[in-house]
Amino acid sequence: MAAGSAVLELPRAPRLVCVEYPGLVRDVGAMLSTLGGEQGVSRIYADPAKRLELYFRPKDPYCHPVCANRFPTSTMLLRVRRRRSRKKKQLDTEEQTQPEVQFEMEILGIVTTVYKFQGMSDFQYLAMHSGPDGKQTSMYDKVLMLKPEKEEFFNRELPLYIPPPIFSRLDTPIDYFYRPDIQHREGYNNPQVSGENLIGLSRARRPHNAIFVNFDDEEIPAKPLDAAVQTWKKVCTNPVDKKVEEEMRKLFEARPVWSRNAVKANISVHPEKLKLLLPYLAYYMLTGPWRSLWVRFGYDPRKHPEAKIYQVLDFRIRCGMKYGYAPNDMPVKAKRSTYNYSLPITVKKQVSHTVSVHDLKQGLGTAGSSGAKKPPSSRYKLKESIYIFREGALPPYRQMFYQLCDLNVESLQKIIHRNDGTELECTERDGWCLPKTSDDLRDSMSLMIKQIIRSTRPALFSNTTSSEDCKEQLAYESGEDEEDEEEEEEDFKPSDGSENEMETEILDYV
Repeated sequence: MAAGSAVLELPRAPRLVCVEYPGLVRDVGAMLSTLGGEQGVSRIYADPAKRLELYFRPKDPYCHPVCANRFPTSTMLLRVRRRRSRKKKQLDTEEQTQPEVQFEMEILGIVTTVYKFQGMSDFQYLAMHSGPDGKQTSMYDKVLMLKPEKEEFFNRELPLYIPPPIFSRLDTPIDYFYRPDIQHREGYNNPQVSGENLIGLSRARRPHNAIFVNFDDEEIPAKPLDAAVQTWKKVCTNPVDKKVEEEMRKLFEARPVWSRNAVKANISVHPEKLKLLLPYLAYYMLTGPWRSLWVRFGYDPRKHPEAKIYQVLDFRIRCGMKYGYAPNDMPVKAKRSTYNYSLPITVKKQVSHTVSVHDLKQGLGTAGSSGAKKPPSSRYKLKESIYIFREGALPPYRQMFYQLCDLNVESLQKIIHRNDGTELECTERDGWCLPKTSDDLRDSMSLMIKQIIRSTRPALFSNTTSSEDCKEQLAYESGEDEEDEEEEEEDFKPSDGSENEMETEILDYV
């Protein structure tokens, strides 16, 4: 072994986590409190998508944190001790003391994860009020309730203090890359732009030329807009696109009303091209029993009683303690939740690839990139469960939009066809079906889903042993509570349509 080197044993445990703290630590306890304590650090470490937050004023609820990013690493924590011992040596006639230095080294553990504070701190806004004389007065004792207070505490006159949760969404500096003003020829006039595009948008929204129809509109379009035809002809430049167009035409010939999800489950087409193809072949219903659906040009479902099988059903899985299971116990998880929304403290999501018109012309209709795993014929296809309801299977999401013809259960179809041949009027709420048909379908579907959950997770229903409770439960789910039905009648507003995710599809065409 060479002089000055050492051999140490590398332990397999413990595994350590390093936090590069942006400050000089004199008190470990105070430092941990700024990070949320040991429990707070452990909770953040358990979720790889979270960023570690540091509050320089941990007792101030209005303090905005600085966030650390998580990185994998393979380093060691080394402890080095320096020991000095003095030895006396006789040099000629004088005694001299020469210190002898020894180093002791020990590897305490392996560091596998490190948190680095690489961003800037957010702006801080203190709970202060500036008086007429310019003197700053603290409002913490007036806005924070640290103990049970009497009514006078809430009735006091105070300056308005409603700070935002964050001031800056980004904690890293970026370049804006401002472009110089475009030099136009003499006599050029800027095109007219609506006021809603002047602030917040770099350009006006690109229209997709869809036609929207309300239930109250008397006429329905027989053909697409000229702009929709020109846009699709401009993009449809290869045999793959023409094949997709023919497949779409066959779908609308066999069935005049489709949801976008149903189309995507039957045809493999690039989402960007689907936005251009649908307005070319169909119009979009905004309200009524066919809301959020695409209808073939020239077909008016309000004049055809057989079109009731194409009506939409907004179905939401019922969850709550009164149904036997809480939202967290649901086997079907929500797409997103307001309770888990965490602003800038989560790791950035992967940015989706932006598709240009040039990409669309190169045949992205059904063909994919060279690294795609799925074959081109099914790359963009969705599963059938996205629009078809079957007995014994759970829906993929808690909120689903089914067309009545896609409810593949015999008992549900009997409810739909109860008035076959006796349809007299098409209403905005129930269409060609009997009143309350949608409620009856939801109740039956909810019972089916509850049975599935009961069979897969019986522990959730172990506490519901009372027969009376069961009867009340079934009565509630089957819609036998007349008071609840009356309230639903009063709250219903036909002209508003249904406030659901599917109607955000409109934004793609505005």
